[in-house]
Amino acid sequence: MSKLFVIGTGPGDKDLVAPKAVAAIQSCSDLVAYGLYLDLLGNVCDGKQHHDLPLGEEIKRARLALDLAASGKTTALISSGDIGIYAMATLVFELLDMQLQGKEEHPEWLNVEIEVVPGISAMQAAASRVGAMLGHDFCTISLSDLLTPWQTIEKRLHACGQGDFVVSFYNPRSKKRDWQINAARDILLQYRPDSTPVVLGRQLTREDESITITTLDKLDAKDVDMFTLVSVGNSESRHIANGEKQWVYTPRGYSKKL
Repeated sequence: MSKLFVIGTGPGDKDLVAPKAVAAIQSCSDLVAYGLYLDLLGNVCDGKQHHDLPLGEEIKRARLALDLAASGKTTALISSGDIGIYAMATLVFELLDMQLQGKEEHPEWLNVEIEVVPGISAMQAAASRVGAMLGHDFCTISLSDLLTPWQTIEKRLHACGQGDFVVSFYNPRSKKRDWQINAARDILLQYRPDSTPVVLGRQLTREDESITITTLDKLDAKDVDMFTLVSVGNSESRHIANGEKQWVYTPRGYSKKL
């Protein structure tokens, strides 16, 4: 049967790629991805046919992966992080849904066996670097308004603030979108203290990784880019220090039992 693996390979460190993801890639003849993701995987991709499509070509990537698999080639569609979180998995199933609705002309796609292999997400990697920031209820919000209207994002920001969730922001800033992160900060400041801990994780788990711990009132777009994961604590999140060691954690309420 035709087989398509939809694989998340984690934030960048090869040691954080799940063994199941490695085994799936090794079983494939063809790999479809943004080229950087294949570069980060190193020699596990050797001997495979690489189909490198640039950023912005996500629909073409998903179509190509389905086409290759439908033609009988065991194929992997690869994203960094978890491929089901703001990544390519949803697009694969959206295309299949459109085929079932008669809006696509690729009945062969429906014969493809699909297996989704999860990966460690950027928010998990950032939280692990500073301690236990995601220790209680949390949410994620993408600040990109390319596909989602800002009015919808704004509504979700207010809901996050009202619910006092720890929040991790994906797609916080690009060259053309440089104001959304500051707007998000201003909304959250309506609901939680200025001193709320904020973690900026850039190039997480990669050679040029940087981690910055700041506060919500000092969060600024100039310190953020598309390679940065921004996590904002809730009203209970704590930033603690022991000499040069610093941690951020969000308590679950165990102090009532201590």
